[in-house]
Amino acid sequence: MIRELVSYIPSNNVDSAPVRPSSDPIDRADVALDTLVPDEPQTPYDIKDIIHRVVDSGEFFEVHEHWAKNIVIGLARMDGRSVGIVANQPAFLAGCLDINSSVKAARFVRFCDAFNIPILTFEDVPGFLPGTEQEFGGIIRHGAKLLYAYAEATVPKVTVITRKAYGGAYCVMGSKHLRTDVNFAYPTAEIAVMGPEGAVNIVYRRELAAANDPEALRKEKIEEFRERFASPFVAAERGFIDDVIEPHETRPKVIRALRMLQNKVDTMPRKKHSNLPL
Repeated sequence: MIRELVSYIPSNNVDSAPVRPSSDPIDRADVALDTLVPDEPQTPYDIKDIIHRVVDSGEFFEVHEHWAKNIVIGLARMDGRSVGIVANQPAFLAGCLDINSSVKAARFVRFCDAFNIPILTFEDVPGFLPGTEQEFGGIIRHGAKLLYAYAEATVPKVTVITRKAYGGAYCVMGSKHLRTDVNFAYPTAEIAVMGPEGAVNIVYRRELAAANDPEALRKEKIEEFRERFASPFVAAERGFIDDVIEPHETRPKVIRALRMLQNKVDTMPRKKHSNLPL
């Protein structure tokens, strides 16, 4: 396993990651991806199924697999070149970010940035895990580490939103606001401050209370909110998303983006040192 791990990373921080010739076509479209993400927002699925179908030859080297399972990190190759993958895991804690997953992902993002490895993010996050245990443990501070890591990284960054992208958790997962280079979204994506169900209960509280059939009105308002505010096409109009893609197009679209960013040069402002949120 160590031998395999070393094959993905360069010998030092100024070299490029090793390139391994791949027979996997860059324009391979996997139609199975079109049905992997459930239409029902509450239904879980395994994000690793998407990762294995997108990367070269389905080879994904996962690290820290048994810790903070609500986020998946690891190394793979796209077009023969190494990429670091960060992905929310809807099959565990619904993909919420908590203290452990935030620190796990932040450390990996900084590792990839240190060794010039591009970062590919698969996002399906309903928010930060609620609860007093998380709050007393410092979820704001630890969540800020992940936000900081993405914002500081100067390597090529590509994000694919597969389904949910809500609130502050959306921002910290490689959003366009953190200098991510290319952001894609599936048609199933919902990008909003909060989920339509919760938002409708707040925004239309008085109307629901006065309605003859509150449940019917609630369903109507949820669909209206989802179409008017949470749609990926609305986010694309505002510049938060570069393209809304069909799931089977994921591999060719990501590879084209990584090829375009291959010679990316980005620098941070000169300063004595950064103020990492410790």
